Amino acid sequence: MRPNVYITRRIPDSTLEKISEVCQVEMWEEEDVPVPRDVLEEKIENIDGLFCLLTETIDEELLQKAKQLKVISNMAVGYNNIDVAAATEKGIFVTNTPGVLTETTADLTFALLMATARRIVEASDFLREGSWKTWSPMLLTGQDIYGATLGIIGMGRIGESLAKRAKGFDMRILYHNRSRKEEAEKTWGIEFADLDSLLRESDFVCVMTPYTEETRNLIGDRELSLMKKSAILINTARGGIVNEAALYEALKQNKIWAAGLDVFEQEPVDPDHPLLTLPNVVTLPHIGSASIQTRTRMAELAAANLIQGVMGETPQNRVNHA
Repeated sequence: MRPNVYITRRIPDSTLEKISEVCQVEMWEEEDVPVPRDVLEEKIENIDGLFCLLTETIDEELLQKAKQLKVISNMAVGYNNIDVAAATEKGIFVTNTPGVLTETTADLTFALLMATARRIVEASDFLREGSWKTWSPMLLTGQDIYGATLGIIGMGRIGESLAKRAKGFDMRILYHNRSRKEEAEKTWGIEFADLDSLLRESDFVCVMTPYTEETRNLIGDRELSLMKKSAILINTARGGIVNEAALYEALKQNKIWAAGLDVFEQEPVDPDHPLLTLPNVVTLPHIGSASIQTRTRMAELAAANLIQGVMGETPQNRVNHA
């Protein structure tokens, strides 16, 4: 008998076909609406594998309802939406999709940095609104990127790829990480710094660290007060790493120059969120890995993890030892 799996969002047909070759598949069909909690509670009781997204909270209460679940395949690098300890205790593998989205997310991060620094969105709106009457020397002037200092908080795969891009702009690159990356220092000419020094010296601060209890609200009032008034904060990691209330006040009071955000603590973000009212904030709907090629590869990798888990194999991209 083929194992039963549940997929919490519509995935590419080619990936669905691969899963369907070996599994009995049921899938939530709504494109723009996450699977309701009560539906997930019902489905998890009798499935062998769960293919899910960051939009699903897989907590201990939900896992207690699982009778035969072998693997949770998260289509993301991060997995803070899953209670990994609870899954491990029940002998359930938790997997993610690392590596495949590294370059795409680094592309988006640098694009967001450039758009924020050069006020691209603001300038486009200015033109479309009919406000452009004449050329003026200081009209919509932004910040230089070439030759500036970039501070990267979290030197993982994506952080290194961001550093690679920054080298092309002749940027001085500082980084802060739990441990030094001496090989990366040699390869990219980057400098290790404590967090306070990085914040004081950087023209751009990019948050690239994983979201954990230790990094929750890592950037708050104190940290923002250390930054230059001309500095720009970019966050493409997780929303909870930056204290949004503190960031709003810092931007509103011109304590820092601007921010570029792909992530928020609560997603989807409320359209009335205070940060969305500020002209010096460029915001995106969590599209860091959103290229057709990368999202397809992520789905394929998540499918491979799922199939390995339900077939009794150890998934290649496990994040725990069930």
